[in-house]
Parts: sequence; C-alpha cells; structure tokens
Amino acid sequence: MERRFVVLDRDGTIIEECAYLSRPDQIKLIPGAAIALRKMTDMGLGLAVITNQSALGRGLFGEDRLKEIHDQFFQMLAAEGIHLDGLYYCPHKPEDQCWCRKPSIGLMQKASEELGFDLRTSFVIGDKMSDIEMGRQAGAVTFLVRTGYGTQVAPDQTLSVDYIVADLTEAAETIAALLRREEISTE
Repeated sequence: MERRFVVLDRDGTIIEECAYLSRPDQIKLIPGAAIALRKMTDMGLGLAVITNQSALGRGLFGEDRLKEIHDQFFQMLAAEGIHLDGLYYCPHKPEDQCWCRKPSIGLMQKASEELGFDLRTSFVIGDKMSDIEMGRQAGAVTFLVRTGYGTQVAPDQTLSVDYIVADLTEAAETIAALLRREEISTE
C-alpha cells in the first residue's frame, strides 16, 4: 500500500507567522507543532512542506539566505525528532502567475511524483485560502488551522474546507480519527 502524505504550509502553520521571514533566528515553532508532526509520522504518514516565498522574487533576500533559513528549520525539527520527506518552495511574486505558486498544484504534483504519493489520498494543512484551494484542486482532504492567518480566514463563507481546526495538534487528532474510520470500514 502506498504511503499517504500530509502536505503542510510552513509559515503560520508549523512556524509562527513573520512577515517576510528573512533570518534563521526569526524561526519559532508554533507551540505543539512538533508533537503534532511526530504524531503524524507515528501514524506512518509522510510529511512534505510547500511554501510560497515571494520575498525571493521581490529581491528582499537571495537563495543563500533561504537555504540558511531552511537549514535552521530542518535542524529545529530534527531536534524534536521530526524528519520532513520534502520541502518545496515557489520563489515568485503573485503577479508572475507561475505554475508553482499556491493555489496552483504545481509543487504538490512535483512532491507527489518525487515522493511517490497519491494527491487524492493526501491531507493538506495550512492557514491561508491558497493552501486550501491547492488542496481542493488536488482532491485532498483539507484543514485550515486557526494559527497564523487562519483566524482571519476561517469566517470566510466562500471557503470550501473539509475541517477547521485550532492547530496542528487538532489536525493530527482528526487525521488519526479519519484513518481509524477508514480502517474499520475496510475490515
């Protein structure tokens, strides 16, 4: 059986929202995020992060700085016993209308091909409309977390999301319940 994946947004979902995060020392894990990610991996789920990083396209910093930020991010997660299977980012500005910027599913398709998972059996978790729209287009189960921008996005009546949850902890609990239900229905 193919391994299922959780596709997560980075800023506002795993780490605290910081307008144009530009230095490794600005990274702070959202309380409980590491424990929730560990629960997901304990369930046998793969973890991939997809993030829009328009600060690159805007010239606010370069690829070297983003690598430093991501190295720090990986080290912080590793210190908590968490391994990401992949991290994908779009360096473009919204007006560039590229194939890789969320809500486009370009990076999700790339992750699916490289990591070997079915988009339709995955879970997408984020704090913005673009995360949810990407997940809907991919046919995934979608979660809006009320961390980051999620509290502002949640009241939007046009948002078509499967689950609105407080944070990654509640998302992990909901995924566990969904997987148990699937298990029972296939027995």
